[in-house]
Amino acid sequence: MSSSVPTHRFDEPSVNSSATDNPVELPDEFVLPRYGGRCLADVMPAVARSLGLDDREWSGRSAPADPMAALPQARHWVVMLVDGMGRNLVEEHASLAPFLTRMNSIPDMTCAVPSTTATSLTCLGTGMEPGHHGTLGYTFRSPEGPIMNALSWANGPDPLTMQARPTAFERLAEHGVETFSIGPAGFVTSGLTQSGLRGPRYLSVRDEDDIDLRAELVADTLRGTTASVSYVYERSLDHVGHGSGCRSAQWRRRLTWTDELVEAIGEVLTPDSALVVTADHGMVDVPEDHMIIAEDQAGLLADVDELGGEPRTRHVYTDHPDEVAERWRSILADRAMVLTADQALHMGLLGKWDPAMRNRLGDVLAFMRGQWAVMTRQMPREMSLIGMHGSLTDDEMLIPLLYCEG
Repeated sequence: MSSSVPTHRFDEPSVNSSATDNPVELPDEFVLPRYGGRCLADVMPAVARSLGLDDREWSGRSAPADPMAALPQARHWVVMLVDGMGRNLVEEHASLAPFLTRMNSIPDMTCAVPSTTATSLTCLGTGMEPGHHGTLGYTFRSPEGPIMNALSWANGPDPLTMQARPTAFERLAEHGVETFSIGPAGFVTSGLTQSGLRGPRYLSVRDEDDIDLRAELVADTLRGTTASVSYVYERSLDHVGHGSGCRSAQWRRRLTWTDELVEAIGEVLTPDSALVVTADHGMVDVPEDHMIIAEDQAGLLADVDELGGEPRTRHVYTDHPDEVAERWRSILADRAMVLTADQALHMGLLGKWDPAMRNRLGDVLAFMRGQWAVMTRQMPREMSLIGMHGSLTDDEMLIPLLYCEG
């Protein structure tokens, strides 16, 4: 591999040898999370402020020059998250999404790290950064020890053990705001919902292709006299991207369908309501010859106890983090940025950090560059993926934040 790819130097604060001996080179295509104003975790606090509430007691921050101050004042809010709808992809296919393209935009938004659904949905639902809410990826060590899957909740603990702090919806309810969640019927009792998105009245969608039904459910939430926030989740664009690729004809058709869904919701807005549309991450397509199989790469699993994360960002659990990190750097070369946990934390990749979350985090983290991925036969479903996400490239990290008024 060539070593001539441009990089930026990032020196961490002095903490210990693993965080300071080897200053990190941040690749040009990587984007750091913009916590504290332009991140997915900032959306619900901004909506709370637009309702006239003081969010500082639960968001833990105050932003006098609030990047989201452009959001309108509204009595009823609809917050819609489209899974997998990265900003770069939308801009590249603007002609296929005319309604989204016409909406007002707040620029320079990112998701959190890793750029994956479970982490991002918990950021949105709690108004907290990953290092505080503790859902640190697609798969990672649970508070009780085994590697858990945060979407299926396999090996997951009680959701309140995972994330015990009040969610944004619970905080809003404390201030008299009605909250609703409109999403797939099977998600109402899921561990992820109960951990990071609990609180709202759940309105189930059984036919997820029925645009009119989704719009009618949103319209129903806007008829009350009490201030309200309704959360709408749409997942199909992400599914098509994983299975067919985010550059495929199938993905482009689904983007047009998604645009029609958003437009239908926009059409039911009342004069005292507003809609904000965002995403949990973007996506890149990974060619088969860029899939590195961990079990087939000599030395990659030496001294490794367990693998977590996903192909674009791996949590590596080991009692020898410095040695394993150096080995992964040598083997992966400029196909990845490999960090120890200390380095990642002191770069601020996970935001505000609660030390109680430390056992969940990989001792080494590998953020893949370009279109590379590290696969493992321990997770066979990975082998069928085309579109992937989780790393720090601008294609994965940049998300839209779009809004309109009724």
